[in-house]
Amino acid sequence: MDEGALRALVPAVLAGLVRRGEDFAAAEDALQEALLEALRVWPDQPPENPRAWLSAVATRRLIDARRSEAARRSREDRLHERREPEPLSTETGDDTLFLLFCCCHPDLPPAAQVALTLRAVGGLTTRQIADACYVPEATMAQRISRAKRSLRGRRLTEPGDLAVVLRVLYLVYTTGHAGRVDLAAEAIRLARQLTLATEEPEARGLLALMLLNHARLPARLDEQGRIVTLDRQDRGRWDTREIAEGVRVLQSALALERPGRYQIEAAIAALHDDAASSAETDWPQILAWYDDLVALTDDPVHQDPAAVLGRAVAVGHVLGPAAGLRETERLREVLGDRHRWHAVRGHLHELAGDLPAAGAAYAEAAHRATDVGERDHLIRQAARARSSTHRDPGEPGPTDTGIEPLG
Repeated sequence: MDEGALRALVPAVLAGLVRRGEDFAAAEDALQEALLEALRVWPDQPPENPRAWLSAVATRRLIDARRSEAARRSREDRLHERREPEPLSTETGDDTLFLLFCCCHPDLPPAAQVALTLRAVGGLTTRQIADACYVPEATMAQRISRAKRSLRGRRLTEPGDLAVVLRVLYLVYTTGHAGRVDLAAEAIRLARQLTLATEEPEARGLLALMLLNHARLPARLDEQGRIVTLDRQDRGRWDTREIAEGVRVLQSALALERPGRYQIEAAIAALHDDAASSAETDWPQILAWYDDLVALTDDPVHQDPAAVLGRAVAVGHVLGPAAGLRETERLREVLGDRHRWHAVRGHLHELAGDLPAAGAAYAEAAHRATDVGERDHLIRQAARARSSTHRDPGEPGPTDTGIEPLG
């Protein structure tokens, strides 16, 4: 059995241990010891049932650990009164979903939820997670340890909140595409598993959203690693198979007639992917979906600023850039200190042909941006706008700001 197949067994075995009432941290430690034993023993003595083997060895490690602790505390008399746990069932059931719920416990901060999910469900090493999240390995090890300590002593048997799980997978996807581990691909893998464990349409919506955006990744950066905006991307490099899968998943979600945020964002992404060129983008339909998206919350300006800014761009393409700019003016008081607000203003000014105003807005957005890639891109946008005196009327205008959120 190769390392990938061995890793695939981890969530089911760990979920079984935790579901039985074992402490999360102790169960993971025991399973790690079982995996090391498997790497030592299996090449010469492969088991008939690898999962059952890992379950049995991890269970013995837990029993040994309890006995050792009891001996240290001079409570061996109580140890003998305890019933040893039964071997784990080999039924897969909803183990992945259950374990995701455990890792996404609402008492954990988002960064810890992401790290614990990648470690326990994704089977990644601490070094791999640290590399993907651009933090030192020691920092990530502390983050994971604190998360496990927070869960210590809890019996993780209560149903979790699927909305929290979806948000964590969303965060995993948006954390990054670089490093030795592509977290976007890992999030897609976990989302696929999740859709097998639940019929909730938002789970499918999130998977579709990831697929439809991930399909553009090959064209997202140029040879120098610089951002290429959607209107200038080589659409021949988009992954058409991934787009087709995303559309199929989205259609199956929408057919359930319970639309939610991820389904709507996926529908917007699908419309971008469906356009043969930037000029052929169905902006009226995109605007209609954005109207549905902002209607999901009572106060979208505060609760979903990305949606209201995306809607302003769509308004600019459907009703004209002046209308889009008026939309952004309504948002100035709340969002005017954010770099995305200025970037959207730059895009709309450029769409209107006011290149000096576009250059100034892009420069202000670059000044406020914290991500290095976004800042460098916005600096180039500002320089390009300032150096241009006009645009060829036959040249399509930009369709995004270079800051491409999901959807």
